[in-house]
Amino acid sequence: MGVTRCGFVAIVGRPNVGKSTLLNRLLGHQLAITSDKAQTTRHAILGIKTQRQSQAIYVDTPGIHERGRSALNRYLNRTARAAIRDVDLVLFLVEALHFTAEDAKALGTVVAAGVSAIAVINKIDRVRDKSRLLPYLRELSARHAFSALVPVSAATGDQVNRLAGLVMESLPAGAAVFASDQLTDRPERFFAAELLREQLMRRYGDELPYRATVQIERFEDQSGRYRIRALIWVERPGQKAIVIGKQGESLKLAARQARLRMQVLFGCPVHLDVWVKVKQRWSSDAAALAGLGYPDR
Repeated sequence: MGVTRCGFVAIVGRPNVGKSTLLNRLLGHQLAITSDKAQTTRHAILGIKTQRQSQAIYVDTPGIHERGRSALNRYLNRTARAAIRDVDLVLFLVEALHFTAEDAKALGTVVAAGVSAIAVINKIDRVRDKSRLLPYLRELSARHAFSALVPVSAATGDQVNRLAGLVMESLPAGAAVFASDQLTDRPERFFAAELLREQLMRRYGDELPYRATVQIERFEDQSGRYRIRALIWVERPGQKAIVIGKQGESLKLAARQARLRMQVLFGCPVHLDVWVKVKQRWSSDAAALAGLGYPDR
């Protein structure tokens, strides 16, 4: 039977509440990169879930935050706010038993957009005494007229199917926007950069990942084998040395793991060349950001 319900669903919240993990769980695919560091997501990413009579087009967004005043920080907040415009539903993600100033800022953005929202209380697997959830849910429901409040664990999948069912029921009537077998609107070149950046987020200290980005210089299909040349941009020579590591071992390990992840996602062999270059203060320069894939808008 054809799709009779279709709509856009933005996943919104402060950094590090599990938005990308939830997207991957809802899709049943490892589409968005994840790490335990805040602001891993830097772009709005579409993930498409098509079932027999419905198509939910999920939009993963950067975390709305107050920290940092760089051009990159402004870009992240601007991207998240823009993603909420014209969607049919928002999944407002919070961490169970927590509500910070950045949560309030994210909720304010949702309220200002005037979009129907489901409150998704994530990381319930970390709450030992589940009786503490009830007063938290009451406090959350007093903050906004959510259409539903759903406790979940994106990490384990607990209650995610229930959430997916509520999303499908909330979608407006309409035909599918994308083909039934399409998972995203982003090209493979984009995900090649993301998978390498994921290794930077996971492998290095707290500061370095936020001063590094990845640019794909070449992406070629050579008879079913992808040949990719990637540039890692950092801001200082000392950061370049850290990324490369002693005798290049750190860079080799990061590139190898990224290449293996690419082969799984793309379904073909991948040859990956990685170089590290310095572009001073790129994260604070709007023009440099635009050239590295973070356009001003």
